[in-house]
Amino acid sequence: MFRIVVAMTLFAATAAHSADAQWPVVIPAPNGAVILSSAVEKEGYDEYRYAAVRRVDDTLYLSGVVMGPREKEGTDVAAFKEQVRRGFERIKANLAASGASFADVVMVNSFHVWDSPNFTGTRDQHWDAFYEVAADYIKAPYPAWTAVGTNGLLAKRGLVEVQMIARLPASKNQ
Repeated sequence: MFRIVVAMTLFAATAAHSADAQWPVVIPAPNGAVILSSAVEKEGYDEYRYAAVRRVDDTLYLSGVVMGPREKEGTDVAAFKEQVRRGFERIKANLAASGASFADVVMVNSFHVWDSPNFTGTRDQHWDAFYEVAADYIKAPYPAWTAVGTNGLLAKRGLVEVQMIARLPASKNQ
């Protein structure tokens, strides 16, 4: 019995390590690759046919990451800040899986739903909360940035979608 328990424990530990070791997934593509940092990104690639990150030469194109409440999450300013932080952590993981960081970002596009039942604050509170969290990730020298107001995103609960372009550091350019 002891041997079975030890064997099962080793199998579980090996399986967990193997699951972690499979990320990122790099799929060769013309002049670069598709880079998927997690199971969530792989699901998006398979189900919705988009790359979380597409590398072309020394440039990374990051698809938009939607930020907003999940089912049964709050819609106040404090909850929104946590949702934005979760989104920036996802972007951070995508950059890291690609060999880059926020310091390598050269362009940001953000799309903001100002009037939504998924946020109980004002437009100014939305922007201030988003901007406060973004400042924890994006430091000087700042990238170019375009922020656009819109009346909706594809994701029904989405309040913000952020896409980025980054340049790989010379040491990571393959």
